[in-house]
Amino acid sequence: MAKTTKKAAKKVAKKAPAKKAAKKAVKKTAKKAAKKAVKKTAKKVAKKAPAKKAAKKAVKKTAKKAAKKAVKKSVKKSVKK
Repeated sequence: MAKTTKKAAKKVAKKAPAKKAAKKAVKKTAKKAAKKAVKKTAKKVAKKAPAKKAAKKAVKKTAKKAAKKAVKKSVKKSVKK
């Protein structure tokens, strides 16, 4: 996930003259990738956990944090180049 978002970030940053536009595009792609990852992990966790809702919420929170960090890193790299 992180590798693809970084690549996308670099491509977007090169094409887009406006840094803000690049950041927005990167965030969107990262969010989509994160959502897919969340669904996969949530299903795995839900099978093990007795409380499915609680597990899904916890997974979403951690995945969102991870996604935000990945986005920030990729955006910083893309903006520098």
